[in-house]
Amino acid sequence: MTRAVEIRGDVATAAELRQQAKREPRRRTALRLLAVANALDGMSRAEAARAAGLERQALCDAVKRFNAEGLAGLIDRPPGRRPERLSEGEQAVLVHRILRGPDPDRGEPASWTLPDLCRFIEARFGKTMLPQSMSRLVRRLGLSKQKTRPVHPQRDAKAAAAFVKRGFARL
Repeated sequence: MTRAVEIRGDVATAAELRQQAKREPRRRTALRLLAVANALDGMSRAEAARAAGLERQALCDAVKRFNAEGLAGLIDRPPGRRPERLSEGEQAVLVHRILRGPDPDRGEPASWTLPDLCRFIEARFGKTMLPQSMSRLVRRLGLSKQKTRPVHPQRDAKAAAAFVKRGFARL
């Protein structure tokens, strides 16, 4: 049988750990605090874990984290995230491309759609994305999926302004 890992006594006493557990809003952290306090009081590891509602292995892990990091080691860590598919620079290029708009003279569509943006990412950066992923990325970048009103490329601005003022086009 292996010997149990010794618990640091310089951080807090068992009574202080129990007081901290009472004030702790997160249940899992409070259970770990109670289990470590039970073990500090002299209970066997199995009894200390059972009394706190933990498995013996969970108490062993908690003791190791407590010894290494102190009280902060007993708090749940945030879950890891998958790395972004596009880097910051690539996202900046995408935002610039979306805000600049498509160029029909170069054979681009009249307005960007999510599949069009996916094809742009694949052609420019060699990374594949699905339209659903592109939708989440566009929202996360603070852009809207709403399309602007289409404008004919040969539209005459003076005639449009005259029409708005008088109701018909006068040149």
